[in-house]
Amino acid sequence: MAAAILLGVGTYLPLTLLAPLEPTAAVSAAEEPAATPPVSYRLPAAGISALGLRDGTELLASEGADEAYPMASITKIITALVVLEKYPLAAGESGPSVRMGRADEAFYEDYYLRGAKLLRVVTGWTFTERELLEIVLVDSAANYASSLSRWAFASDANFAAAARKWLSARGLTGITVVEPVGLDPKNTATPAALVQLGRIALADPLVADLVKTTTLSMHDVGTLENTNELLGTDGVTGIKTGTLDDYGASLLFSAEVSTLGEPVALVGAVLGSGNHNLLNQEVRTLLASVQANYHTVTLTTRDQVFGSFTTPWGDTADAIVETSESMIVWGDQPITMQVDIDSVTTAFEGDRVGLVVFTSGGQTVRVPLVLTHDIEDPGPWWRIGHPGIVGGDW
Repeated sequence: MAAAILLGVGTYLPLTLLAPLEPTAAVSAAEEPAATPPVSYRLPAAGISALGLRDGTELLASEGADEAYPMASITKIITALVVLEKYPLAAGESGPSVRMGRADEAFYEDYYLRGAKLLRVVTGWTFTERELLEIVLVDSAANYASSLSRWAFASDANFAAAARKWLSARGLTGITVVEPVGLDPKNTATPAALVQLGRIALADPLVADLVKTTTLSMHDVGTLENTNELLGTDGVTGIKTGTLDDYGASLLFSAEVSTLGEPVALVGAVLGSGNHNLLNQEVRTLLASVQANYHTVTLTTRDQVFGSFTTPWGDTADAIVETSESMIVWGDQPITMQVDIDSVTTAFEGDRVGLVVFTSGGQTVRVPLVLTHDIEDPGPWWRIGHPGIVGGDW
């Protein structure tokens, strides 16, 4: 009997003293960021429109963002990108030479009768791929857009098939393209899709450079002047105008505005405005309202508590952030917060015990959570007296 008791004690004590402790979970003390004030913005009164952050995925504001409408010469952005996918140009490259011929003169004659934006062309003139892109994106000459497309794809049908594939691969389901110029009103887009197209265009270094170019000298044809009269005003940096007599003025634009001392890059689209003078003024008003509606939201304050621990043996500690963090938010754009706090057994002051993540409009701020005090092993006497809390099987 005594031997059995000694054996039991000899087994009990080592298991109890050496067994792992049951983890202690935190009690949450997380607080959502303060609600932001209602948004006040000035989208264009005429037409349909959308506005988003250049580096985001969502829209900041919209009116009819999912309605498809003729996009006119904004089409030429797609033409340039689809050509560049087939014949990419590295930095500093000019690409192959393209000789103008009778077909190119025919484009001029056809588009002249249709009242399109044109540049003179003569059989025998030669342009590099880059030069054709410069003419198309800066001057918006319809005949040169067709020349560029014909060189790359041989026909409008082939170009349209390539464009459909390109658009589908990038999830741009809101855009339909049947020809490379934009004179056909069946070339349509939603403002939301155009905002995403603008983000893609600006990610291409050559396209991004050309859409912000105001003037350019070109052999044979002379000085090219960008059709976007907003360039260089109110932070506008691009991208492409569009006009169809029966469908009004359109604009896919990019801009960089200063808000609370921080630069904010935007992409917007307006389709079907009355005319470009009205459209330009309304875009300037919109940009001013965007600047006015950006504000700083405090996410965390130094030593803010997001959770607390109390162990069965009486140790206590908090999970805190060590820094004050904030986020610049536009209007009443919501901020979501996710708090993940680890369970602990023993740990030291300053150990990382979790993470709080704030997300809003494509922005993400991650703030580590650390422990305020040591959580120590309770010691042998407590372990012996509380076998059910160690080892897990008692």
